[in-house]
Amino acid sequence: MDWTLECSGCGRQRDPAGLPTVCDACGAPWLVRYKRSFPPADRAVIERRVGEGMWRYRALMPIVPGEVPVTLGEGGTPLLTAARLGAALGSEQLLIKDEACNPTGSFKARGLSAAVTRAALAHAAEFVLPTAGNAGVAAAAYGARANLPVRVYAPRSTPAPLLGQIAAYGADLHLVDGHIGDCGALARIYAEERGAMDLSTLREPYRIEGKKTLGLEIAEQLGWHLPGAIVYPAGGGTGLIGMWKAFWELLQAGWVSGSMPRLFAVQSTGCAPVVRAFEAGSDHCDPWPNPETVASGLRVPGPLGGRLMLRALRESGGGAVAVPDRDLVEGARLLSSLEGVDACPEGGAAVAAARRLLREGKVSRVEPLVVFNTGAGVLYGRDLT
Repeated sequence: MDWTLECSGCGRQRDPAGLPTVCDACGAPWLVRYKRSFPPADRAVIERRVGEGMWRYRALMPIVPGEVPVTLGEGGTPLLTAARLGAALGSEQLLIKDEACNPTGSFKARGLSAAVTRAALAHAAEFVLPTAGNAGVAAAAYGARANLPVRVYAPRSTPAPLLGQIAAYGADLHLVDGHIGDCGALARIYAEERGAMDLSTLREPYRIEGKKTLGLEIAEQLGWHLPGAIVYPAGGGTGLIGMWKAFWELLQAGWVSGSMPRLFAVQSTGCAPVVRAFEAGSDHCDPWPNPETVASGLRVPGPLGGRLMLRALRESGGGAVAVPDRDLVEGARLLSSLEGVDACPEGGAAVAAARRLLREGKVSRVEPLVVFNTGAGVLYGRDLT
């Protein structure tokens, strides 16, 4: 393999062989570091791979020549010009990255495709993970695609359509009276007892590499230029960390012009550990007590990737914003009614945050602004009151 794993906490390195979880020394997530170079000429190869979804970027991903990924055609989602919504929010260059168009209805398809691919090639026999909804749907689908069993722990409060999708893909679904942190504890026990591969957010190194393709696609869709700012709803934060990693890799390789986009994480006021830590100047996130929000994907009280998210926000010159549920519900309504996008509540949170950032002058009305809709609203049901 032409990459190694580097601990994001203590800097220790290890060979990627086997089924790595977190650093044995400090418990922090691993990051993939490539030994190979990425010459700008490789861009032309990528541009010729039309219709291959996110795996068209295999030159910048952890896959060996000749390996076949576990794929359902994920990636290749549109970056939509949103003139009407932009006018409503105060932006002249508003763009919507619509991840609802993925095979399993959300951005989670990218990370789980990459994670299941590497684990299956390393001979994993079984998977387990906790979920707020969309990750469980994606894990169940890619487990089915790989012909490997998946156990999913989900809060009982997870929207019924998401639970229905998890069951439809054949996963062993267990409902928990609690939040995703409680589900995560059960998943870790199951992984230890059964030897199942734990696909929890950042407890294996490859979901980040799948989510990294969000940044790669945005760069290519903008003609290998980078936007001024990105507003992203962050629960576990894998996508935020992945884009930060992608932009640094592209800049170092000379594939793009411009500077690192300012990254803004969005959370709900009912569960905002990253926002609280950012505003306090902390380098870590303390657990949020009694997390409550209709945006189930943001109901993550103690993200393992908190340190990495805070680093990405600060190094990019961005920030963190918390919005109340009433505003994120209104944001989802605006995105759907003005632009025809099937907005999830987390996407609504990003719209509400973008409005605030524009109003406060933290984002210029004339710079390219990318706002994420991370999943399909239909999978949440329509009663978000």
